[in-house]
Amino acid sequence: MKICFQILLIILSIHFSQNGMNKIKYVALGDSYTICEGADYKESWPKLLAEHLDKNGIETELIANPSRTGWTTKDLIENELPIYEKSNPTFATLLIGVNDWVQGVDAETFHRNLNFILDKMLLYLPNKKNLLLITIPDFGVTPSGSKYGNGRNISEGISEFNRIIISEAQKRNLKVVDIFPVSQKMKDDPALIANDGLHPSAREYAIWENLIYPVAYDLLKAK
Repeated sequence: MKICFQILLIILSIHFSQNGMNKIKYVALGDSYTICEGADYKESWPKLLAEHLDKNGIETELIANPSRTGWTTKDLIENELPIYEKSNPTFATLLIGVNDWVQGVDAETFHRNLNFILDKMLLYLPNKKNLLLITIPDFGVTPSGSKYGNGRNISEGISEFNRIIISEAQKRNLKVVDIFPVSQKMKDDPALIANDGLHPSAREYAIWENLIYPVAYDLLKAK
């Protein structure tokens, strides 16, 4: 009887150990569009994404989202990557670049920083395909967006950075979710814009998550 009980304990130990090993450890890196300025934490698309995956059979935990409003690629390198490296993630998302453009960082510098970020993120991922990139939304369509353009064409500028993001993803065989087109619909629906007149509302973040989820699900179910 004692031997049977010990065997049962071993089986249970292996079972729970395997379940823990199978859990996806998710880290989201970015800026205000990843910390989801203008919405509550529970309404943020990374939180919704983790819950959506978990609900559909891919056990997922959002273990870190060190994103901050206003941060650039340089800020991400200095402040977010160290957290990412210590988190031992098995899945990650990256949405960065809007503040580089707003602050006048040239495309070449953004490109160089993006490459550094991607290489570092991939270095710490066991499965190199489990990095999902997301394009920069078009904040120029929001009521306050034009204040941050400094007379430049916001849509064209963001599109240039997005082409760099998409190109580098393709070089590394990484998936990209392009939220730029859907973000432009904020122009016609005030309910998609937060009270600050600049950031998306919880409703808009939920729309993004609906685009991100199927791509993330396909990536992770194939592991």
